[in-house]
This record gives sequence, C-alpha cells and structure tokens, in this order.
Amino acid sequence: MTSPQTATGTFTQARLGTIALIGWSGRHPDGGPDAAFLLVYSLGDGTDGPAAGEAAMRVALDRSGLPVGAGPVYAAETPGLPVKLLVQAGQAILTLPHFTAQYPVPPEWLAAAEERGEVNAMFATRPWPKDAPGRPVSEELLRSFAADEEVVMTSAHCVLPVRSLG
Repeated sequence: MTSPQTATGTFTQARLGTIALIGWSGRHPDGGPDAAFLLVYSLGDGTDGPAAGEAAMRVALDRSGLPVGAGPVYAAETPGLPVKLLVQAGQAILTLPHFTAQYPVPPEWLAAAEERGEVNAMFATRPWPKDAPGRPVSEELLRSFAADEEVVMTSAHCVLPVRSLG
C-alpha cells in the first residue's frame, strides 16, 4: 500500500495520530459579541512520533487549502474550500479531506457561534500531548499552548461559517 505523496511530504492517518478539538469563547478583537474559537491539534501519538505527526498535519492542511503561518482563510469567501463545520445537538463536527473530528461544545461556545454565525479555528501543526480528549483542560494550560507565539505562527487559521442540519 502506498501513501499519498506531495511536494511537502507523505500523509497517512497513522502518522498524524489522534486529532482532538477544544473550544472556548471570548472577546473578539472587533469589540462585538463574544466569538467562538476552536483549536484543532494532534496528540503527537502517531506511529512515527510527534515530528512525523507535525509533518503529516502540514500535508493535511496544505491539501485542504489552509496555509500554515499565514493570515486566516475565510471559508465563506473561498469557494471549494474542503473544510466544513457542522454544529448540531451540542456537537461541533469538523470535516477536512483527511480527517473528521467532533467536540461536545460548552453552552457559551454554542451561543457565541450562533450569534456571530462563524467560528475562528486554529489548526496547530505542533502536537499537544499534554491534553487528551474528554479530560478537562484548565484555562491556564489552554492559554499556554494556544497563545504561544510559536504555536500561533506555525498554525493555519480559518474562519468557518456555522452550519447546521436544521
């Protein structure tokens, strides 16, 4: 079996490892209503270790049209972008060509996402092994990762419209 190849490397789900999502809401820089934020990251538990997982995440983002280290991509203004967010029954379901992940969203996140009609997503290439899906994360621990300048600069950013089935 061969793995997909690109100029930027090889991608397999096994190399990427476990994908996790974590969301929070807070003040938007425009001063309007609170915004919903979503962090997408790997636990770094792929078959070839964290460095290979980081490379695999870069390939997945590149193939999805999400440039690493650039300004945000506005999905509503980017026809054909294969990145989708469905919010339904208290769950955020994120779909990209190479993976789908879901997250049970807190009520304040849901309210912010619905009010603004969009979610600010950050796709970290750097793995975050200190967190695991289903375990609570303190605000301090989340901030130490999501606001780290190196993490922010080596991430892809996308503003996704909120879609639902209803």
